[in-house]
Amino acid sequence: MRIPKFIKEGDCLGFVAPSYGCNIEPYKSGFQNALKKFSQKGFLTDIGENCYAGEGIGISNTPEKCGEEINTYFSKKEVDAILSCGGGELMCEILDYVDFEKLAKVEPKWYMGYSDNTNLTFLLTTLCDTAAVYGPCAPAFGMEPWHPAISDAFELLQGKKTEVTNYSFWEKESKKDEEHPLEPYHVTEPFRVRCYPEKEIVMSGRLLGGCLDCLGRLVGTKYDRVKEFTKRYEKDGILWYMEACDLNVMDIRRALWQLDHAGWFGNVRGFLFGRPLCHGEEMFGLDQYHAVTDLLKKYHVPILMDLDIGHIPPMMPIVNGAAAVVEARGNSVKIQYDFNYWRVKSSLKK
Repeated sequence: MRIPKFIKEGDCLGFVAPSYGCNIEPYKSGFQNALKKFSQKGFLTDIGENCYAGEGIGISNTPEKCGEEINTYFSKKEVDAILSCGGGELMCEILDYVDFEKLAKVEPKWYMGYSDNTNLTFLLTTLCDTAAVYGPCAPAFGMEPWHPAISDAFELLQGKKTEVTNYSFWEKESKKDEEHPLEPYHVTEPFRVRCYPEKEIVMSGRLLGGCLDCLGRLVGTKYDRVKEFTKRYEKDGILWYMEACDLNVMDIRRALWQLDHAGWFGNVRGFLFGRPLCHGEEMFGLDQYHAVTDLLKKYHVPILMDLDIGHIPPMMPIVNGAAAVVEARGNSVKIQYDFNYWRVKSSLKK
């Protein structure tokens, strides 16, 4: 697994928009304030031509231009890490224009984004053997003040943080809108992890996953090399992390059925699920928990649910492709990253 270099003061952050850009509020003001904050912290910035674009359908620009922007910024020697401007709807359409063979050969650099960015964070790992961060998009760094989750994501990119824990409260209703673009997370709901089985859990493996809405669309395409990846890291095992955006509980169940029957869950050591946007909803007696556990219990591995991952803030930054130890004790969840697999392995034996 290729682990990019951590960024430091004086390095250059590149910004791209392979999904939506920041051409409308509150994202435009959030992005502009984020650029100011990065500059105040001593970092240079390089803004891609699509960042303020809004000409595309479900993405910032044409798939060709969005794909070319990705190729350009991964090849730019003066750019040290790349942040996505946002999620969206049709980032999958840019994949035919992304040169993954080239991305696998150039010096690796961190890429961070979530939601629709699964199309890149996931494929960088499975196709290019390069770690990527499933974490906040650029405009979130414009909030005032930063929530600890935002600080965690930035410190992770700097190598200052190698473990993250859940946050005490999560956001049920956002106060950010066009008139209040810099509003921080409005966290009011207490965190409560669901563990299956209900006991203290310690598991290790390589993290792999993203937004379930996007993952299911990759199955069976030429970009589906998941079974090869899980076989390559068979000794490590896989910790699958997932969360859902537009999927209702039936969609979640259907998507997991699809991934299961595609053979993606070979060598699984555990599952981590974020709160879906349909949190708390039921359909025909099926809730978000049984939508998952009924299908995945056959693997006889731990399943953690309602984690701080994904669309319902705050989110723990997840390093896709990294070796990790995940612990759930009481109502606390900790993810310990270690970019040296053998050191993680030996710590478990103590």
